[in-house]
Amino acid sequence: MSMSMQSGGGGRGGGRRRRRAVSDINVTPMVDVMLVLLVIFMVTAPLMTTGVDVDLPSAKTPQIRDPDNKAVTISVAADGQIYIQETAVDNGTLVARLQAVMKANPEAHIYVRGDNQINYGKVMEVLGLLHSSGFTKAALITRPPSSKK
Repeated sequence: MSMSMQSGGGGRGGGRRRRRAVSDINVTPMVDVMLVLLVIFMVTAPLMTTGVDVDLPSAKTPQIRDPDNKAVTISVAADGQIYIQETAVDNGTLVARLQAVMKANPEAHIYVRGDNQINYGKVMEVLGLLHSSGFTKAALITRPPSSKK
């Protein structure tokens, strides 16, 4: 068994071949990172939609079968402050702000959350404002009797 070796002058590369750089990107680590981030966001997203901290009264009411993700939530906090989603508003600007929000989705439902310690009249005042402004799809939100805040 003999092996022939050429010395420098006979070949095209002069005996030493240059390796070309690989221009392909290995996307496997990037896909792994993206999948981990996706799982993290899927787990934490429902926890981030709590809104204003309101101690809801308990009542035996039917559960919302098809919760509307585009629903507008109006909260009345224990101190009497009114919120649309997480934005504080007063009685004078409540209807105007709500009309602006509802222009984007006129079929959206309105959920009213009243704190357990707030005066019943304050919640009814908000419902009265909604009704007199033409918003008829409003519902009161409570928590089941067995659940704790």
